[in-house]
Amino acid sequence: MRVFAEDRWAHAAHGTKASPNAAPLLPRGCTDVICCVFLLLAIVGYVAVGIIAWTHGDPRKVIYPTDSRGEFCGQKGTKNENKPYLFYFNIVKCASPLVLLEFQCPTPQICVEKCPDRYLTYLNARSSRDFEYYKQFCVPGFKDNKGVAEVLRDGDCPAVLIPSKPLARRCFPAIHAHKGVLMVGNETTYEDGHGSRKNITDLVEGAKKANGVLEARQLAMRIFEDYTVSWYWIIIGLVIAMAMSLLFIILLRFLAGIMVWVMIIMVILVLGYGIFHCYVEYSRLRGEAGSDVSLVDLGFQTDFRVYLHLRQTWLAFMIILSILEVIIILLLIFLRKRILIAIALIKEASRAVGYVMCSLLYPLVTFFLLCLCIAYWASTAVFLSTSNEAVYKIFDDSSCSLTAKTCNPETFPSSNESRLCPNARCQFAFYGGESGYHRALLGLQIFNAFMFFWLANFVLALGQVTLAGAFASYYWALRKPDDLPAFPLFSAFGRALRYHTGSLAFGALILAIVQIIRVILEYLDQRLKAVENKFAKCLMTCLKCCFWCLEKFIKFLNRNAYIMIAIYGTNFCTSARNAFFLLMRNIIRVAVLDKVTDFLFLLGKLLIVGSVGILAFFFFTHRIRIVQDTAPPLNYYWVPILTVIVGSYLIAHGFFSVYGMCVDTLFLCFCEDLERNDGSQERPYFMSPELRDILLKGSAEEGKRAEAEE
Repeated sequence: MRVFAEDRWAHAAHGTKASPNAAPLLPRGCTDVICCVFLLLAIVGYVAVGIIAWTHGDPRKVIYPTDSRGEFCGQKGTKNENKPYLFYFNIVKCASPLVLLEFQCPTPQICVEKCPDRYLTYLNARSSRDFEYYKQFCVPGFKDNKGVAEVLRDGDCPAVLIPSKPLARRCFPAIHAHKGVLMVGNETTYEDGHGSRKNITDLVEGAKKANGVLEARQLAMRIFEDYTVSWYWIIIGLVIAMAMSLLFIILLRFLAGIMVWVMIIMVILVLGYGIFHCYVEYSRLRGEAGSDVSLVDLGFQTDFRVYLHLRQTWLAFMIILSILEVIIILLLIFLRKRILIAIALIKEASRAVGYVMCSLLYPLVTFFLLCLCIAYWASTAVFLSTSNEAVYKIFDDSSCSLTAKTCNPETFPSSNESRLCPNARCQFAFYGGESGYHRALLGLQIFNAFMFFWLANFVLALGQVTLAGAFASYYWALRKPDDLPAFPLFSAFGRALRYHTGSLAFGALILAIVQIIRVILEYLDQRLKAVENKFAKCLMTCLKCCFWCLEKFIKFLNRNAYIMIAIYGTNFCTSARNAFFLLMRNIIRVAVLDKVTDFLFLLGKLLIVGSVGILAFFFFTHRIRIVQDTAPPLNYYWVPILTVIVGSYLIAHGFFSVYGMCVDTLFLCFCEDLERNDGSQERPYFMSPELRDILLKGSAEEGKRAEAEE
């Protein structure tokens, strides 16, 4: 296979000049074909897994709750269509350890039209006109032809009704506090159906265990409510972040030097304002009742607004921002000369982006492809997890040897098991199965996760090679922009798919293997948390740390290998080796230029995120108004604020990633240009004169400084 290095330097050896734009356009052959074949076979297998999952899966098991007979609540076209909520006869029993084993409460559960809204016992309701209301919470087909003891023994009706509220389509006790006393409705105690009364605290503890943690679910529901009323303003905030990022990139194209210094000054000013605002809030709370309570004494609160009424919170914010401000100022002082060199590289990157403006839109292509990967993975995972069959088991409150054995609900009343255990019930337990397909579900889920990592990394690699190829065509054009291809980005995209799909798949495969190992380690770590084994915990922590470092190193190596693939068209291993040794031969330049530009781009992201975050904070806390509209009432105003901040960072990162890839590509091209050319007429430099003067001067100063230190 002919590659750029061999062809170009062969021309130089014979005293002829290579074509200026020969690097990215040189005819090349396919690389790492075996990996390309493996990827195609894996995709075919992935599609087959998806088809199998969609054939056997039933997502209704996730959407709708299931009663004791395995029937869905609230599903259209069924007898429970008008009964969307699941009611537990005795929710306290859901605190049983059996729940952790079988994932089902050992108490009858039925679908109801609405949750109970009053406190009633079966004994009292039977002798009053509330019995018709009470019967809707009994098992379907209940007939009042038994005694009270028989009804409660057979589990036909609940012993007591407690005021409840629906949460995730399930009825949970409406617990609240009144003057420091836990209450359900207007009661502080409840009757257990056997004549004795118990404290509501026991019911609360049982409900919390049955629910996972009830407060966590309430927090999730409140957060969801905040999203439903604030999504419109969140989108506006993200659009503002996108507009600011695009404006910043455009200004960086024409005013790179000025914009970098403006960015640095603005970041310092934004952090300074944050420190000032924290000091104002800290001073304002002086003397207010309860403001001197410590964060440790307060503990964790689901309503985060409580923390903003503490002086210690604002003091912590002020200290953190002050430390960050001092660190940035010190870095700017010590890196002032290196920043001048980095600005020259950013200027050159701005010119390259200016000639390939459509590169700013390519992150949208990557985002779209990643969304497809995520959607396919998520849907396949849901269908796989819901492709089990309903499994029924014997439940008995008394000591029965047949408890937890599988059973058939249709034949159970006349079976031998019901005679051996008169109080037992054949009840829906969970979804599972004993077939080969059901035993392979865990492996299919692991394969699903692995393919997601592989395809997602492939999409990211395709974007990096495409951008690197477009910017490399700019660098290796001797007469810029005359020697640039007509459509550099589309040409690079076509070359990447046509010739280097195998190399991209190889790099993505290595990274996916490391990532799936990290996922397995996290799973094992969660399973070992209850184990009091210090050696196992230490070993697990070391393994997680090592694989985290390995993943970071592979990402760094892959990124530079993809640049070499875009330039020379070599296979992945050759490109990774050449990129690694090229960087090692220019380690000083890597530290001086590459990392300083990364630091400057980070400041740019912080400027955009900080500006949009401050605007969102003032808006959602009702400090400012936009025209006549104001922020909607929220449970937690930090929900939309954090969403806007995270979304703004991702948007800014998407735009700056183009610049980052451009800088990395130009830097590697610059290092390669220095090694292969000497600036003579026969072997001229491809870098611009401005870049050559600043970079060579800066590199010489760093070399002298390094020699002096030695």
